[in-house]
Amino acid sequence: MAEKHGSEVDAILVLSFGGPEAPDEVRPFLENVTRGRGVPPERLDAVEEHYQHFGGVSPINARNRELIAAISARTDLPVWFGNRNWHPFAEDAVREMAEAGVRRALVFATSAYGGYSACRQYHEDIERARSAVGPSAPELVKLRQFHDHPQFVRANADAVRAALDQLDPQLRQHARLVFTAHSIPNAADAAAGTPAEGGHRYSRQVGEASALVAAELGIDDFDVVWQSRSGPPQVPWLEPDIVDHIDDLHAKGVPAVVVAPVGFVSDHVEVIWDLDNEAAERAAEHGMGFARAATAGPDPRFADMVVELVAEHVHAAAPRRLGSMPVAGCTRNGVPCAVDCCLPQRRGGV
Repeated sequence: MAEKHGSEVDAILVLSFGGPEAPDEVRPFLENVTRGRGVPPERLDAVEEHYQHFGGVSPINARNRELIAAISARTDLPVWFGNRNWHPFAEDAVREMAEAGVRRALVFATSAYGGYSACRQYHEDIERARSAVGPSAPELVKLRQFHDHPQFVRANADAVRAALDQLDPQLRQHARLVFTAHSIPNAADAAAGTPAEGGHRYSRQVGEASALVAAELGIDDFDVVWQSRSGPPQVPWLEPDIVDHIDDLHAKGVPAVVVAPVGFVSDHVEVIWDLDNEAAERAAEHGMGFARAATAGPDPRFADMVVELVAEHVHAAAPRRLGSMPVAGCTRNGVPCAVDCCLPQRRGGV
């Protein structure tokens, strides 16, 4: 149900997850994220401590504002900013757009992948924001998933090259390349995509993106692992976890690891805490070399990619893709991509 090349586009909305920007915002933010999931207070206490370790500020909003500035420098279209879980909320952004006379906007969601949390929930955000604004709300067309876009792949590849350069030259040639993405419950991954394609769209796209980045680097052998698991232990999530995987690599005699967070488009507390703290500390305990690649979002080619995705609608530009999976994620006014696509699963976690 891709929506293509319709009426004139008036604006762009960057739609993201959101994050706190002051210590007293952390708990309300976490309560927004977990509302209705039955997450116990002690779990929120633990995650709140992670945020307070960084002064109660997540870098995600700042990175998104930088991205918006970069997009604005590349297009004449006005760019708005809205979040799912914290200020500026999507509802407020869409209301401001309506008041400014915007009738049709393209929505760039800051996730490259399919799945409920990675894609369908952004459709729900769009539908909820339009409902909150009412009849004056602009038509909102979500841009497609972009895990295999050449600019995304090349930005990630150059980030890995820069990380490799951080290692001692004697370790560099023996370092193991490990890609990471946010873990989700196995059941949620099985429901990602449509039943006709066999589900598992999320993990398959992460795997394909990792393979494309590795190919750009000329690397044939690499690992795809997961991070930031938060659910109850009895619920199976995608594994192995990055910290456990570092233990396994050490046991095999691997002297160094380069971790590439290909599943994320910008740094936020989970990336910094799980990789720059927990994973780096575990590698240090084993005496292993460790380097973490930057996320792709700050790379100028990422903003170039967003403008290319916009041009697919505004100028009927041909999509540029390196992968083989079906194009998905582009629909109008929050309508799901297809029947039973990326259905939500009952889950807890933060």
